[in-house]
Amino acid sequence: MAIGKIPKILNGSIHYKDVAMKNLKLVAVACASLAIVGCGSGNASKEAGQPKRPECIAPAKPGGGFDMTCKLIQSGFKQTEVLKDPIRVTYMPGGVGAVAYNKIVNNDPANNNAVIAFSTGSLLNLAQGKFGSFTEKDVKWLSGVAVDYGLVAVHKDSPLKTLDDLMKALKKNPKVISFGGAGSVGGQDWMQTAILAKKAGVNPADMSFVALEGGGEVLTSLLGQHIQVGVGNVSEVGSHLEAGNIRILAVFSDKRLEGKFSQLPTAKEQGYDLEWPVIRGFYMGPKVSDEAYNWWKNAFDKMMADQKFDAVRENQDLLPFELSGEELAKYVYKQTEEMRQLSQEYKLSK
Repeated sequence: MAIGKIPKILNGSIHYKDVAMKNLKLVAVACASLAIVGCGSGNASKEAGQPKRPECIAPAKPGGGFDMTCKLIQSGFKQTEVLKDPIRVTYMPGGVGAVAYNKIVNNDPANNNAVIAFSTGSLLNLAQGKFGSFTEKDVKWLSGVAVDYGLVAVHKDSPLKTLDDLMKALKKNPKVISFGGAGSVGGQDWMQTAILAKKAGVNPADMSFVALEGGGEVLTSLLGQHIQVGVGNVSEVGSHLEAGNIRILAVFSDKRLEGKFSQLPTAKEQGYDLEWPVIRGFYMGPKVSDEAYNWWKNAFDKMMADQKFDAVRENQDLLPFELSGEELAKYVYKQTEEMRQLSQEYKLSK
């Protein structure tokens, strides 16, 4: 039996039409009277600037840090109920964000529905001119939602027990120590290694660096003892720490982290002034409307103020970092300029 139709027997036959038409008229009246809150479409209730089909662009293949960043807000908006509509995640790999950056600036600058993930690695590539002619001034920086930190780790059976042991060994013979990191020469893992080498009085060109595909491959190589030192991020090592497979020589944060990472020593406390925060956040196209940009900014601010988002972020082993709008833009400009100077020092800029 069709829903909404009540059968009526007339002259031995069953008739639906009159009642069905009457019900359809009632539905039409109800829809008209409830238009202010919508009737099935959901569009009428949207706020000014609210996206029609919210999208998070991860500028990489599934499974990496950008994917994690998009999944973070996908879950965060759902748990906090700031955004009722689900956010779809789309993938646009290439150049640690270069392909996505070029597409948004060149071909899709007014996309009010899309936010694009970025990281410190993206800013480093911008600083080195790897995004073509575009700079950090060519997009609208939206929100930073979390921070990770760089680190160096060794296999549990390594003779290197402390960061000082590593630095002494590096100074003695830099070719003997094989570092493994995600990305190529000039990337953020290489850059952290280069800074360590410099602090040991070693020319970064003399060190042995194995470029690997990603954080997972770095850890696999470290566990297989194909490399002696792994360079990566705190969010990547949680399960291996719990299993006791690796030892962290130093975390590149300004002070000790909290929670399950509180026992990890920092480079600073061991006498080496090295910080490498890995910011995770989002930007939008340069020509998005003010209404859309403000809606997204307010939505991010509301989500980050909710304790439910703290739990979502913590579940991914990420730490709080909460800047949006103009404050984030200032931070990005400052960080990128510092990286530009660092890259020039190592002759990496184009």
